[in-house]
Amino acid sequence: MPINQREIQQIGSLELIARQVVEGFITGLHKSPFHGFSVEFAEHRLYNTGESTKHIDWKLFARSGKLFVKRYEEETNLRCQIVIDSSSSMYYPEVDIDVGGSFNKIKFSVYGAAAMMLLLKKQRDAVGLSVFSNELETHLRAKSSVVHGKMLMNELDKLLISPVDSKRTGTTAALHQIAESVHKRSLIIIFSDMMDNSEEQEGLFSALQHLRHNKHEIILFHVVDKTRELNFEFENRPYRFIDTETGEEIKAHPNDIKENYIKAILAYKNELKLRCGQFNIEYVEADVNEGFTPVLLPYLMKRARLM
Repeated sequence: MPINQREIQQIGSLELIARQVVEGFITGLHKSPFHGFSVEFAEHRLYNTGESTKHIDWKLFARSGKLFVKRYEEETNLRCQIVIDSSSSMYYPEVDIDVGGSFNKIKFSVYGAAAMMLLLKKQRDAVGLSVFSNELETHLRAKSSVVHGKMLMNELDKLLISPVDSKRTGTTAALHQIAESVHKRSLIIIFSDMMDNSEEQEGLFSALQHLRHNKHEIILFHVVDKTRELNFEFENRPYRFIDTETGEEIKAHPNDIKENYIKAILAYKNELKLRCGQFNIEYVEADVNEGFTPVLLPYLMKRARLM
C-alpha cells in the first residue's frame, strides 16, 4: 500500500535543524565546521608568509599595519541517515495496513521516516536510508535529488508488505556497519524496538556508542506497543505466546508472569534510556497506539524551541 502523503505532510512545515555542527555540500540552513571563502564572514587570522594574498584584509592592514586574512564560514545542509529495523518483531501487532489510524511498529516507523524525509527535503537536506534485520539489507547514502527521494519512498513502501517469517534482529552488527559506512558527520534517526537477539546487551550499547564516537548526532525512536509489550495488558485467560523472530512458543496465563515480565522489560528500558543519556543520544519513546503524528509533532515542536 502506498504511503498516505496527506498524513506525512502534517510534519512538513516544521524545521528540523541539527544541534551539532554538520558537514554537507549544498548551501542551506546548517553551519559547517569547514571554512572557505565564499559565503559568510567569520573572523580574522594572521597572514602566513607564502600563502595567497587574495583574502588579505587591506583596510585592516591600513589601520593596523599588520596582515590579516579573512576567514569565512560556509552554510551547508544537513546530512541525515534514517535507519529502520525491519525484523519480524517490528510487524507486531498484526494490523490492517490499509486502515489509516491502525499502526504497528513497522508502519509507525515507515510513516515517521517518510514525514522526516519530507521535512528534510523542504530544507534542501540530503537524506539516506538504511534498513536492517539480521543483516544490513539496504544502505542508500544521503543525497538530495528528486530521483533519490522517490527511490527512498519506494524502499519505504516495500516495508509495508507482509514480512518473511522468523526474520531475526541483528541490531548490534547493523549499527556497527552503519557507523563505518556513514563517513561524514550526520544526523542519524533510528526507528527500532531495540529487541536484539544478542545475549550480550553491552554489545548493543557499544554499537550506539560507536555511532556517537564518529561524531554523529543520534535520535533513537524506541518503537513499542506500550499496552502489550511494556504494560503486558492481556485478558485474564490462557495465551499461547509466540516469538515472531525465532518461532519459539510458550503457553502461559498472563497473570502468572506479568509481574516478573514487567520488572524485566522496565529494567531493560531504563538501562537503554540511561545509556542513551550517557552517550548524548536523544531517546524518544514511541507508542504505536498513539499513531505517529502525536509522537512526532510534540517532539519536533519541543526541538524547535531548543534551537
